[in-house]
Amino acid sequence: MVFNSLEFLIFFPIVLILYRILPLKIRWVMLLITSYYFYMGWQADLLYLILFTTLVSYVCARKIEASVTKRARKIYLVIALVASLSVLFFFKYFNFLSENVTGLLELMGFGVSEFTLNLILPVGISFYTFQTLSYVIDVYRGMIKAEKHFGYYALYVSYFPQLVAGPIERPENLLPQLKRKNPFTAYDTAVGLKMMAVGFFKKVAVADQISKYVDGVYNNLDKTTPGLINGFTITVATVLFAVQIYCDFSGYTDIAIGCARVMGIKLMQNFDNPYSATSIKDFWRRWHISLTSWFTDYLYIPLGGSRCSKVKHYRNILIVFFISGVWHGAAWTFILWGTMHGIYQIVGNITAKYRVMLWDKLGVSQQNPILVIAKKIGTFALVCIAWMAFRANSLRDLGFLYKQLFTGWSGVSITESMKALDMSVMALMTVVFSVFVINLLDKQINLRIDELHLDSGLSVPRANAYITVCWTVCVAWLILLASNAASSFIYFQF
Repeated sequence: MVFNSLEFLIFFPIVLILYRILPLKIRWVMLLITSYYFYMGWQADLLYLILFTTLVSYVCARKIEASVTKRARKIYLVIALVASLSVLFFFKYFNFLSENVTGLLELMGFGVSEFTLNLILPVGISFYTFQTLSYVIDVYRGMIKAEKHFGYYALYVSYFPQLVAGPIERPENLLPQLKRKNPFTAYDTAVGLKMMAVGFFKKVAVADQISKYVDGVYNNLDKTTPGLINGFTITVATVLFAVQIYCDFSGYTDIAIGCARVMGIKLMQNFDNPYSATSIKDFWRRWHISLTSWFTDYLYIPLGGSRCSKVKHYRNILIVFFISGVWHGAAWTFILWGTMHGIYQIVGNITAKYRVMLWDKLGVSQQNPILVIAKKIGTFALVCIAWMAFRANSLRDLGFLYKQLFTGWSGVSITESMKALDMSVMALMTVVFSVFVINLLDKQINLRIDELHLDSGLSVPRANAYITVCWTVCVAWLILLASNAASSFIYFQF
């Protein structure tokens, strides 16, 4: 079941009503059942994978806590890691590995036939696997107590707003909230609906509308339409893809956080205006924050982080981003994308002091507005160059795209190129205006409105604002249903 669908329009209000009228002691039962139902709307026959991962991690965590010796604790930790990662590997990477091993053997002169399985990638498997791993590892480290109530733990793994595309929640944040009463407040409802409205706007009004221009270039590299594939159209399509993937993924996150917030549950922030970053390192502090923090805590720091020699530090960065690429998808394009970001960071670290020395010699302050803008533009350009690898359908396509990006500008006609993209001036202005609106909306969301306080009795202006937000969500949903645009979210494939 997708958020932007008629089914969810019916499903979510029913869940809210049940959530409000049921007593706390059985509320978790309803949420667990509805969360599994939500997932079964996608792949009912693969529900057993979530149940298996949930059961193994739950039992192993209990055993880790009960074990006296360090050896026993390690054994149960390894069992949990191997069981969860084996399921992830088999469904997501088996065919990829088999194809590459077969190709390598053929190059070496061995006559082997390709062996692949007809596997369906379970929706959200990377997300809920990482969520269970963080729980087991935290119990092993002694950072949290193992959850004794299997029902609450199962709900932590499968809680429907963030089940299929995050944010990747930590047990210390989500589990206690699932156990609390979380009474409804007008404030939480207004904030939640506001975030949902922003999420729907990003997804339906922006991401879905510009996808055709991106697909028109990236999915048609073999066509000979005059003016379709050149430096200009590739640049436009890539910048639009940067907007599309942000609006699609952060739109999902906004809806997920908003759904939970209406129930009085606060999920972690996953985006913080990433395209305003002034460096690649800063970009990863703002993009997919829950994944970045997960890799930092459970991979980067255990490898030694930055508390080691420079060579090992750079090795750690490269390993983390290589695995990040692998996590995103079983394709060399994703691995290249992750590796590129690792190289960006390493080069950035190596050149940092020299860049500071250069600006100091030129008498330019690091806070100089022009320099800050230049850093933002440069960072965005690097991110877009890497996005090309993320979006390309194959390494062969990517090579062609990079070649055309840097050499395909001879005799380019912007008018003909726009016509080839089937993009009118009005369409381009609409995209620009939408990006401007999104920037304003994101700034509103990040104003830390949690620090504000609403009295129990709403004033007339506040009541009007509350009603306006509610109607905004209703109108957004009606527009969505009228346009029949219930397309899937990009990150569901990861």
